[in-house]
Amino acid sequence: MEKTFFPVKVKIRIDWSDLDYFGHVNNISIFKYFQTSRVKYLGRIGLFRLFRETNTGPILASSKGNFRQPLFFPGHITVQSRVGFIRNTSFGIFHEIIDDKGHISAEGQDVIVVFDFDKNKKVAVPQKVRSLIERLEGKSF
Repeated sequence: MEKTFFPVKVKIRIDWSDLDYFGHVNNISIFKYFQTSRVKYLGRIGLFRLFRETNTGPILASSKGNFRQPLFFPGHITVQSRVGFIRNTSFGIFHEIIDDKGHISAEGQDVIVVFDFDKNKKVAVPQKVRSLIERLEGKSF
């Protein structure tokens, strides 16, 4: 079975404050881990620079997760992310959280919409951003 390529990887130390009453990493912390990798990805494709220059940038339209195995303190994880699709005004970022043993602990999917904050409406994914995603992913969409 061919492994899926994830161009963005973030190593994170599990903190004791990430735990819930039952002693495993809380679902809210899982979404924070996804956010950490998502923000790194968005920075790599220039969306924060675009926002500073044009007041057009990313908004999170949806985020969902599937929890496959619990995570515990102490420990480290790797969150890896890739774009799975690009549409006219949005794109999807897929995440995997890999535990210390190399197992997938959680999977997530975010939908990002490109938004013009001056006009208060969504806009097409800029060609420059699309090109940066394709270069980072090593494929065309």
